[in-house]
Amino acid sequence: MPHQPNIVLCICDQLRPFEVGCYGNPVIRTPHLDRLAREGVRFELAVTNYPVCMAARSVLLSGQYNRTCTGGVSNVHYPRGPGAFLLPEYPAAGRPHLPDQTLPEALRDAGYATQVIGKWHIHSWPHDVGFEHYLIPRVPHCHTGQSFTEDGGPEFVPAGYSVDFEAERVERFLASQQGASQPFFLYYSISPPHCPLADAPEYYRAMYRPADIPLRPNVDLSRPLAEQDHWLKVYRWDFRYYNLHLPHTEHLPPFYGLRECIAEYYGMTTWMDACVGRMLAALDRTGLAGNTVVVFTSDHGDNLGSHGLVQKGGPNEESARIPLLVRYPGRLRPGVVTGSVASLVDVAPTLLELATGAVPDHMAGQSLRPALQDPHTGLPREHAFIETGDGVALRTPTHMAFVPRDPVSQEMAPAATLLFDLSDDPYETHNLAGSDVHAPVRRGMEQLIREWDRATPWMPAD
Repeated sequence: MPHQPNIVLCICDQLRPFEVGCYGNPVIRTPHLDRLAREGVRFELAVTNYPVCMAARSVLLSGQYNRTCTGGVSNVHYPRGPGAFLLPEYPAAGRPHLPDQTLPEALRDAGYATQVIGKWHIHSWPHDVGFEHYLIPRVPHCHTGQSFTEDGGPEFVPAGYSVDFEAERVERFLASQQGASQPFFLYYSISPPHCPLADAPEYYRAMYRPADIPLRPNVDLSRPLAEQDHWLKVYRWDFRYYNLHLPHTEHLPPFYGLRECIAEYYGMTTWMDACVGRMLAALDRTGLAGNTVVVFTSDHGDNLGSHGLVQKGGPNEESARIPLLVRYPGRLRPGVVTGSVASLVDVAPTLLELATGAVPDHMAGQSLRPALQDPHTGLPREHAFIETGDGVALRTPTHMAFVPRDPVSQEMAPAATLLFDLSDDPYETHNLAGSDVHAPVRRGMEQLIREWDRATPWMPAD
């Protein structure tokens, strides 16, 4: 068995790479993510395999595509009247999702201590899929008044912000591992920059001036978003607005628009980065850094007004692109991987190859190890597949194509309805799906999507 490093898999919620300093944003303050990029490997092109929270996290821990590990479920939710829904606050009993051996199970079986701290949002309980210990919040999107359970024990509500409480518990966990003979796997899940943007320290909420925020060229402030007032309240207060309808959530601050919303998103991103900094400092302080693989990523991005869209769920760049950083001091060559597209489904096989040398056959992702050992090498499979609720997209280093799927029969449509040349059109403003000139590219991408669709099994429906 190869040398077994400690592993920290750190994921945040709803962060696209365009708001990270090491990915080129000139305004955002993300010094700790930038440090990870300097000291490790940064994947210039990385995508989620399903741009919705629960699905993406299931892909990450299973090493399988969402249709295989959940049956294609997006976010589990329950009806709450016309046009309303309610997210479940805790996972379901038994094992409704992730039926095959997961990343934490494989690491546990290889001798690792396994621990979750932070947002969970997977339909199975942590102890059912390989985690020996866990500290998870009750509500997916809430930073004050948050209830927690530790290892399934009685609920408690810590003082202050849940984000800071979780960071402190990460520090305590890492301190407890100092001098331990057993390697550990820590899954640290940070909720920001996902909304509620208003449920955060004033220091971060007011950190950025709206006028300083660089908007993407596919954001048109002259045209209000569809249901803009509603969606800005969702961004600010999340379920306390759309489910609880608390009176204070019914009114936006004066002169609050999309630019002000994005400025608060920037502040939440810096808050998240500060938590990553606390984790890195704890690794340094305990002497664990030199023998610990740190992976940082996000479950999906956020449209933030691009193309007139909000939140996530589609196959476009703002929704599907994510940051991906990997550091393993002394064993991985720092650098930037370009020319290949990495994705969340690749993370589990990569970590298992580094830790155990063995990857289960049921895991569909590819190991990123060749690119980690030499960033100029690239990856054997240069493209990545993105499932959505209504089709499948293919992201290559230069193009994105999307083929819809019939919601009843699950059959793929005859042809792609979206095709973008991202080398010439990075903001996806010119759909080339009907172009005769680009037909050879479209047909080649359609063929890859159909081959993937035929080869990727669906989890049997319950």
